[in-house]
Amino acid sequence: MDLASAKNLGAGLAVIALAGVGVGIGNIFSALVSSVARNPSARDNVFGLAILGFALTEAVALYALVIAFIILFV
Repeated sequence: MDLASAKNLGAGLAVIALAGVGVGIGNIFSALVSSVARNPSARDNVFGLAILGFALTEAVALYALVIAFIILFV
């Protein structure tokens, strides 16, 4: 196995985290829609927490992409 194929394999493994991020974001917003449908007056309280959860989950995706780019281009 040469260096280029090892880099491509490592970057591909690093990007597997994006599948989990997609599932996590889907869970966050499905829970948001469900909770607002049950109690519309709680929207203001719940929406901020959902955005915080989205930001933290998206940070994992950004870290995975940065690791993949470091593996590929350094």
